[in-house]
Amino acid sequence: MSQTTPRETLQIESTVTPDGRLEISLASAEIPPLGPDDVLVRVEAAPINPSDLGLLFGPADIRKATAGGTPERPVLAAPIPDASIGSVAARVGRPMPVGNEGAGIVIEAGTSDAARALLGRTVGVIGGGMYAQYRVVPAAMCLPLPEGTAPAEGASCFVNPMTALGMVETMRLEGHHALVHTAAASNLGQMLNKVCLADGIPLVNIVRRKEQQEILRAIGATILCDTSDPDFRDRLTDALAETGATLAFDATGGGKLAGWILSCMEAALNRNAEEYSRYGSTTHKQIYIYGRLDRSPTVLEGDFGTAWSVGGWLLPPFLARLGPEGAARLRERVASEIKTTFASHYTSEISLAQALEPETAAAYGRMATGEKYLINPQK
Repeated sequence: MSQTTPRETLQIESTVTPDGRLEISLASAEIPPLGPDDVLVRVEAAPINPSDLGLLFGPADIRKATAGGTPERPVLAAPIPDASIGSVAARVGRPMPVGNEGAGIVIEAGTSDAARALLGRTVGVIGGGMYAQYRVVPAAMCLPLPEGTAPAEGASCFVNPMTALGMVETMRLEGHHALVHTAAASNLGQMLNKVCLADGIPLVNIVRRKEQQEILRAIGATILCDTSDPDFRDRLTDALAETGATLAFDATGGGKLAGWILSCMEAALNRNAEEYSRYGSTTHKQIYIYGRLDRSPTVLEGDFGTAWSVGGWLLPPFLARLGPEGAARLRERVASEIKTTFASHYTSEISLAQALEPETAAAYGRMATGEKYLINPQK
């Protein structure tokens, strides 16, 4: 490192204490030396995604969080219910840096050509520990952003965009021709709509409120089913019969929604069937659960026919399945459309210290539709 390179960074760490509490702190950490293929990024923007909250908060009751520490080094503490202690036993006493993705400026580079090519560039980064002022990462984990792209514009260039594209790629790989998506008015859901509209893919959007319908209609979505409507299941069956969708991605996880989708898929297939079968449809119907907005048990009720499955879906294993060339193709599309299809909008920009204020943590912990927080570690 040069004499002007910082040697320490402030970063947010989440720790489970031996007495059964969660502590989130702003800690100082030494910046490690760069290897030949590494770069040092001055992080200027990092989003708070639902996928970050599992590590950040764990099973703690953030509504009961209390503030401690000092204004410069705050600590947020929250109790963990006794029934959940076992699920985080492996984390006890182990401070864990938080933040899946972010963006910033490469201020130092290793000796390899790939690393040196990024020096001075604005890059998106994935790799964990991004709620930090500085982060050392391999050059391969960086996405060079187009000239003129601000770090805030590229901060969410991995998790949501690659997930949206991964859903479409999963559809193609598994022989489906249309999609169903729950929590459809989310930032991710809006990106998925834009991708499907551009690529001519029928998409059935499931939302919970009228305001969420308006968000999606404003970007061109046409097929919307609202779980608050008394005839929701009839409307969903109509949409599935129209589109032929047999693949759904469910962000809800718990409750009866996944089962409702499967039974409506079966009803739609039977409606379009040329012949009656007492065994039901043999067309495969697939639900992938990729989130747990509802932490209650998943309840499957109804007639699903003879061919159906419910499983989990996570981006990293899917990208491994797709392979390096396929993943590179998706990354290139994200970079070229970062200000259009994959643009993210934030309702609040906060500092590292502000992220540890109880009121602020409770606000972004709600994961409310239309509210997205951005951390600026340099603030």
